[in-house]
Amino acid sequence: MGRGRLGRNWMSPPGNLYASFIYGDLHDVRVAPELGFVAGVAAMRALRASAGSQSFKLKWPNDLLLEGAKLGGILLECVGPPAAPVAIIGVGVNVVSAPEGLPYPARALADIGAGAPSASAFFAQLSDSLLEALDIWRSGEGFAGIRTEWSADAAAVGEEVRVALNDETVVGRFDGVDQIGRLVLGTRHGRRVIEAGDVLLGPRATEGARQ
Repeated sequence: MGRGRLGRNWMSPPGNLYASFIYGDLHDVRVAPELGFVAGVAAMRALRASAGSQSFKLKWPNDLLLEGAKLGGILLECVGPPAAPVAIIGVGVNVVSAPEGLPYPARALADIGAGAPSASAFFAQLSDSLLEALDIWRSGEGFAGIRTEWSADAAAVGEEVRVALNDETVVGRFDGVDQIGRLVLGTRHGRRVIEAGDVLLGPRATEGARQ
């Protein structure tokens, strides 16, 4: 069993991908959240390179989707002293099977058929793609370049979504992410910027929601 966001359990049967990448060149812990978007861009590049043109999308802040169902997730943690932090980028992808009994749909790469890569083949592609995305992030383009590519693959832009926060649930139009990666929501009460929360899409976006 793996560990997901907010300490949640993530079932990890054999054949799926569970990988952690260690990034030790992090000079400012305040930009660490940007690495989650870097990993998202890398994952999308790797998915398309290894599995072909499928309906892959990114769901803010850390989910990978296949045809609207959860395919995997990204978990970012920082360890070490503030003066020399180390980022651990965890990536989990359903390669051969997806968990059942979840409150949301889940898919596996095996569902696409004969063209689906193995976990080892996908890991090799993901490693190369992560190096490419890190180069963009560390170059003159910085997070702006990563944000542009991430946004092109974002799910539900312009659509109504529900965002579950610690003490409330907010419904609004997903207007993308801002310059530091926060979710921008257009509500009937005005613009709302959200730093952390669970985004629900599709029919679940309006089930039992309050604004």
